[in-house]
Parts: sequence; structure tokens; C-alpha cells
Amino acid sequence: MKKNALFTLKRLDRYIIKKFLGTYIFMIVLIISIAVVFDINEKIDKFMTNNASLHAIIFDYYLNFIPYYTNLFSPLFVFLAVIFFTSKMANNSEIIAILSNGIGFRRLMKPYMISALVIAIFSYVFGSHLIPPANATRISFEETYVDPRKKVTGDRDIQFRVGPQTIVYFENFDMNSKTGYSFSMDHFDSLQLTSRLTARSIHYDSAYHWTISGYQIRRFEGLKETITKGESIDTVIQIVPNDFIIATTDQQMMTSPQLRRYVRSQKERGMGNIQAFQIEYHSRIASVFSAFILTLIGAAISARKAKGGMGLNIGVGLLLSMAYILFMTVSSSFAVKGGMSPFIAAWIPNVIFTGIALFLYGRAPD
Repeated sequence: MKKNALFTLKRLDRYIIKKFLGTYIFMIVLIISIAVVFDINEKIDKFMTNNASLHAIIFDYYLNFIPYYTNLFSPLFVFLAVIFFTSKMANNSEIIAILSNGIGFRRLMKPYMISALVIAIFSYVFGSHLIPPANATRISFEETYVDPRKKVTGDRDIQFRVGPQTIVYFENFDMNSKTGYSFSMDHFDSLQLTSRLTARSIHYDSAYHWTISGYQIRRFEGLKETITKGESIDTVIQIVPNDFIIATTDQQMMTSPQLRRYVRSQKERGMGNIQAFQIEYHSRIASVFSAFILTLIGAAISARKAKGGMGLNIGVGLLLSMAYILFMTVSSSFAVKGGMSPFIAAWIPNVIFTGIALFLYGRAPD
């Protein structure tokens, strides 16, 4: 029984896969090492001023900084790796020798795509499940030792639905004390208000347990109104402070399943500030496909021996990779502030660059 040719690796395939993955790892080590040096140079004064320990700097910050930025810029590393080693092969006339032996450009792409698949799988698993918990440690370190002002301590005029017929409102909420002020909770039967609770303050304990202080409850039965007052009452409300006090980095600390559940629950509660969470969720999936798209573009660009040598190909590669990252940033900003669909914002760079990839593929040497 013959093996499926798709899964049979020949010497050429193993050679290119080794080159691809080896160069990809080299690019990560080179660029991330430079990034760490620059980051240390920028933040060393803050580390010393805020008395950050060497253990915390290394294990809480940089050991979580490295995987986060490695995964974030993985498309860039893929692109540069393909451009670098393919240009080198082209300059050494290896590509010409391969093509002249009857191996078409389409067949040549097999080991490239296998390498991209390996990177995409690792990128998705790490980005969706392993890096978010590490981000929580990194961000906590930054809020403590780098920029304490980043930490979200409260918000004002918070209103949302906690049940099909229940709406709550906080005039303001303090995260440090986990206490809300000028609180109200309205219950409806269809469109008819049946009761309204107002309180001086409300304090969160744990497991949805809240303590309401200085409260008044007004109940309505037709034209009859009943008023109940009290100093303190314990109750269970199916919300926690993190449901409505949201920092700009919260989405980075959630795994993909957590993001999916969070977005669904916030939609049910009528919360509108979830675009960043939706973009984060869709971007993690879109980045998987970017590995294949940028690999095809990089191979198509660098397979020809350029008159300007490797430098020209690397320059073009840097320009296109920066354009890709720019598209991602701009589309994400439009989704958060301009009303663009988060799904479209996450995928539009891939759509545009797929068109570029197909155009370059059609012009590739064969």
C-alpha cells in the first residue's frame, strides 16, 4: 500500500523544513534579545525606583514578556525567516537547481506549508491557552513596578442588565474597596416596574455575595406602593466587579474559551464595551492563517535571484510585514472606536494579503 504523497517527506522537504524552522528560531532569539535589552534600558530606572526585586524582574516579568511578544510578532518572524533563508538559497542557485530538476514551485511550497502549519499550531495553542495566564503575572508586575497608573481603580455611571428583567446602576464603583455608591436595582415585569431598590453603598464580598447598606425598597402593585427601609442587608447578585470594571489589558489575560464565555455573558447583560475582547478572540484565530499567507508571499518574493541581493528581498519583506502589522492596528482601532465589526477587523489584513499572495504566487518562477 503506497503512502499518501502529501505526508511523505523527501530529503528536499526535510532540508527546507530544517532551514525554515531553524531560521525562524534564530529570528526570534535575535530580535527578542534586542527587544529585551531595549526594554531593560527603558525601564531600569522604574525598577529601581519602585524597588522591584531581581527575582520578580526575571521570573514575573521577562519570562512572561518573552513568550508574549514572541507570539505577538510571530507573523513578522515567519515572514523574515522565509525571506532570509529563501533569498540565500536563491543567491546560491539552489532554487534554480530545484526548479530545473522538474520540481515546480507548487511542489516546492509543500515543506514551506508544513513548517507554517507547525508554527501556526504552536502559536494558536500558546496564544489561546498558555500565554494568557502568564500575561496576568506580567501585567500585575507592570502595574506594581512600571506604571501604577495603568491599574483600573474604578468607574462611574455603570448600568447594565443582570437578568432578563433586572437592571442595576452604580453612580461610581471603587475597585480597591470593592464598594459601589449610589446603587439602584430595578425589577420589571414586561415593561412594568415592579420594585426599585436604592442604597447608599453596596460592597462585594465573594461568590456573588453583596452587602447593601442604607437601603430603601419600593414595591409596586398596581396603584399600591410599599416602602421598606433598613441599614444593612445581605443578598446574592449574579455579578462580580470584574464584569463591569474593565481594563484595556483584561482581554490579554483570558484564554480563548474564557473570552468566548465572557463576550456571550456581556452581550446577554447589554454591556457595550466588549469590542476589544471580540477582536482579541478573532485575532488569535486569524493569526494562525497569517503564517500560511506570509509564508507564501515571502517564498514568492525571494525565490528569484534579485539584482540587489538578499538586502533588497529583506527590505521588501520588512516593508510588507510592517504594512501587515499596520493594517492589523488600524483595523482594530476602527473596530474599537469606529464601529467596524470585530470579525472584519481581525480578518481584513488576511483578506488583503491573501490577494497579494495569490498575485505573487502567479508570478513566481516555475
